[in-house]
Amino acid sequence: MNFDEVLDRIDIFPDPFAVCELRGACDLGLGQDTGATLHYILSGQGEIILRGAPSIPVSQGALVLIPAMHRHTLRSEGPSTHPVPECKPAELQLRRLLKSEPGTMVNARITALCAHVRVGLRGASDVIDLIRAPLCENITQGETLGPVLQMLLQELSAPTLGSRAMIRVLLTQCMIDLLRRRFARDGASVGWMNLLKDTSLWASLRAMLDDPGGAHTVESLAELCGMSRSRFAQRFADVFGTGPIELLRDLRIRKAGVLLRESDLPVKAVAHQVGFSSRTAFSRMFERSTGVSPSDFRNGRQGSMPDTI
Repeated sequence: MNFDEVLDRIDIFPDPFAVCELRGACDLGLGQDTGATLHYILSGQGEIILRGAPSIPVSQGALVLIPAMHRHTLRSEGPSTHPVPECKPAELQLRRLLKSEPGTMVNARITALCAHVRVGLRGASDVIDLIRAPLCENITQGETLGPVLQMLLQELSAPTLGSRAMIRVLLTQCMIDLLRRRFARDGASVGWMNLLKDTSLWASLRAMLDDPGGAHTVESLAELCGMSRSRFAQRFADVFGTGPIELLRDLRIRKAGVLLRESDLPVKAVAHQVGFSSRTAFSRMFERSTGVSPSDFRNGRQGSMPDTI
């Protein structure tokens, strides 16, 4: 498949869940989600601060996709030169996440629409988990998608019949635009899309997505693709940027996060389900990847994060 065929065949499912409002110069911790999160900046300017990575400057029109398990904070730099109408998230069954500094004006804020995102392709529903680093693009008022920003603001400020469905469709447009912009500018930065294009590797990819806790090895994955171990490992690295075991590790950590948040399984049982024979080894790897222990992650404790990276 070529890139255009991938975009034509993938199914994107954005689920809007919150409107974040920061009034004045302040921070709003957004924690670690077990799924990918899309932030669309509706007004204001600031930055998204990430653990262990450079911060991302954002302003009106910025689209930022944060991969699963990435702890991040939204920071407002203060007054907005583009005030927006008062949003009514409750009428859309969205949460309002608000951080306000005492004495700030209502229009002195950064406002963002947040959505969980799933991407499906050829029967696999978790291909979004292949994304390992945040993606950010900016849409200006004069561009083709400029009117989408205005339509989103209209639906948020004056909800009516079908507004939530309309917002979902508009966010799908934004997501497709983000992907094609990134690929057009630097195809090497979207290795996960290159991996989806390469049908010779799909059998191994599907096996890891479907069962990250399985007893996968480079040899077993190569066999699924009908390749020798060395040829498979080299091709996978050439296409994706890292080896298959590195990807498998990330998929296991993401699956572990889901089990920790959505089940009562003991940590040892979670470790076994995601392919670790030792709870100690699992806990060490989980904390190295997320910055918190499995128990703290389950209880929603995020640990400390520096103000700047």
